[in-house]
Amino acid sequence: MVASSRIVVGVDGSVSSLDAVRWGTLEALRRHAPLELVTSKVFVPGTYADAVDLRVGSFTDQDVEAKRVLTEAVDVAHDSADGRTISLDTRIEFGPAAKVLLDLENTPAMIVVGSRGLGEFTGGLIGSVSTAVATHARCPVAVIKSGHIGDGPVVVGVDNTPNSQPAIGVAYDEASTRGVDLIAVHAWSDLELGTVFTREADGQWWDSEFAENVSLAESMAGWSEDYPDVAVQRVMVQDRPVRELVH
Repeated sequence: MVASSRIVVGVDGSVSSLDAVRWGTLEALRRHAPLELVTSKVFVPGTYADAVDLRVGSFTDQDVEAKRVLTEAVDVAHDSADGRTISLDTRIEFGPAAKVLLDLENTPAMIVVGSRGLGEFTGGLIGSVSTAVATHARCPVAVIKSGHIGDGPVVVGVDNTPNSQPAIGVAYDEASTRGVDLIAVHAWSDLELGTVFTREADGQWWDSEFAENVSLAESMAGWSEDYPDVAVQRVMVQDRPVRELVH
């Protein structure tokens, strides 16, 4: 697939997707990148469903609704740009929302979706869609929660394997672009080292913790030279990764 610098936002008219438009607009301006707003219609005109008239007026309704959704999204984008010049395109596609966003002809720099949507005419950028896109997209995906638009620190999960390196690279780039700190989190445990009642401060458990600290430092090594402007805080905890990252 051909890569593109554009920011793609999936919209369906919901509050969550409009928040995604606001966030995506600011991201496009920050990156000096073009913005593309994409919505989808479930049925393709001229299909068997149209021939047997299963949903009278459904295609007309879908077309009108899709255009209304995009018009509203464009207005939100211009309001968010606040007079700044932005390159903005819109697109109406046919098919399930997740498939539309995953099958874009040119891979965007980022896909932005709301965390929850409507699920009516436009295919619904609901939670399952955001999960599918985040799981299968070939580029970074931002899932925007309503009412949570801000510029706090960037948090990256590090598992001390090569799998973490692309995420670390994106995290450094995002932190540098935003001018914020980076928090690198490594959550670990080793249940084979005995119980909490038998661990010794200078024994096998301590050695394992020391090794995890060294591995975390090695995973982050080298990136600071490329991003000297980014302040990094390393956090290592004995906990489940999901719980610690959410915290």
